[in-house]
Amino acid sequence: MAVPKRRTSKRKKRLRRTHYKAERPTLQPCPRCGDWKRPHRVCPTCGYYKDEQRVAVEDA
Repeated sequence: MAVPKRRTSKRKKRLRRTHYKAERPTLQPCPRCGDWKRPHRVCPTCGYYKDEQRVAVEDA
């Protein structure tokens, strides 16, 4: 079994991990109300998905 000869330094470890990032969520405007929503999901503002009301949204 391969065993490392030396411990990986913090610098080397951090250089390797510079590409591990959280991705920004994709958003698109709702065709009905124009508010931003995630694709292929019910709009949290108006409750519509594919021109059908799927969720009843209460006005605050």
